[in-house]
Amino acid sequence: MKLVHYNVGGLAGTQSKTKVKNALDKIEGVQDISVDLSRGTMDIQYNDPATPEVIERCIKNTGYEILK
Repeated sequence: MKLVHYNVGGLAGTQSKTKVKNALDKIEGVQDISVDLSRGTMDIQYNDPATPEVIERCIKNTGYEILK
């Protein structure tokens, strides 16, 4: 299993957490999603066929910004 970590801008409250988790759950291969609202971070465990590019695109399409 692979792990990616993101600092995500715009995460505020349980509604945004639920929104992004529901979107990521639809990606085949995503196994576990951990959102830390206080830090604005996400840890996502995944297997193939999911890729970091697909996961990042999903986060951005849900309306959040990935901070570098």
